[in-house]
Amino acid sequence: MVSLAKFDEWQAADGTPVLRFNSGALQVWDGAAWTGAPAPVEYVVVAGGGGGCAGGNGGGGAGAGGYRSSVVGESSGGGASAETKVFLVNTYPIVVGAGGTGATSDDSDGTKGNNSTFAHVIAEGGGAGFRNGQAQRAGGSGAGGSGSATVSSDYQAGGLGTANQGFDGGDGRSVSPYPSGGGGGAGAAGGDASGSNGGAGGDGVASSITGSSVYRAGGGGAAATSQGAISSSGGAGGGGDGAALTGSATSGSANTGGGGGSSTNQNPPPLPAGSGGSGVVIFSVATGTSVSFSAGVTQTSATVSGKDVYTVTATSTTSETVTIG
Repeated sequence: MVSLAKFDEWQAADGTPVLRFNSGALQVWDGAAWTGAPAPVEYVVVAGGGGGCAGGNGGGGAGAGGYRSSVVGESSGGGASAETKVFLVNTYPIVVGAGGTGATSDDSDGTKGNNSTFAHVIAEGGGAGFRNGQAQRAGGSGAGGSGSATVSSDYQAGGLGTANQGFDGGDGRSVSPYPSGGGGGAGAAGGDASGSNGGAGGDGVASSITGSSVYRAGGGGAAATSQGAISSSGGAGGGGDGAALTGSATSGSANTGGGGGSSTNQNPPPLPAGSGGSGVVIFSVATGTSVSFSAGVTQTSATVSGKDVYTVTATSTTSETVTIG
């Protein structure tokens, strides 16, 4: 007859606790107390998009917020593969980044989008739309380069995106009427200016983590600069449109991280330029996993394909938390 030894606790060689079963539940020793076993977590974390600029030969579109994903079979931003799934069991920071503010006065720049955070995962805010003569604006995705007559001093090239989060902004032109580039998106670079027309915003990345395919983190469109030129559209995934000569720019869509569209330098310019869309944090865990949030978190949940999916759309401070397990 074979006798099978049964164990309900595992220890390291020095006697330090490692794992145990307690009333049928697996627990982990964290150095001070027993906690639940780490839960496998998939996530999509999107930062706030940049705000568009106004004036300066028609500003380049703002960049989309950085896009990070660990969803199996999907992509992160900047053309990267999905990141490694994480295992969490503790209390962690969670922040939804606000979009950058679009310019509200002539000849002024937008502001950069704000970072989003989930545990140790940080997505970079989108690059702010900038006028000719100003330094390039990098971000999760870079802002489009402003058109200029003097390339060497006016930063015609688009701003840089962050590796594995988003693409560069499109380039402006040094030929009259000096159109600008579109803001970079998480899935594609911003469009370069062509002829008299500014570049379109780069497209974002699609995810089905919530059960249906949704694009997020599209770049903002550049403004028109002359009669006959068209305003440029924002990228798929919430990017705002650039302003036509007689119209207004539009803002990035909320909870997409879309970049804001920029405005033209016509007198008076159509103001304000578009603001960036706020970001979002989405994550999924096995159904029944314990999840709770601090009071300042706005979120919804749903069960999708046997997983509980949480969509966090706002955090009232940068000190909010989520507890998993």
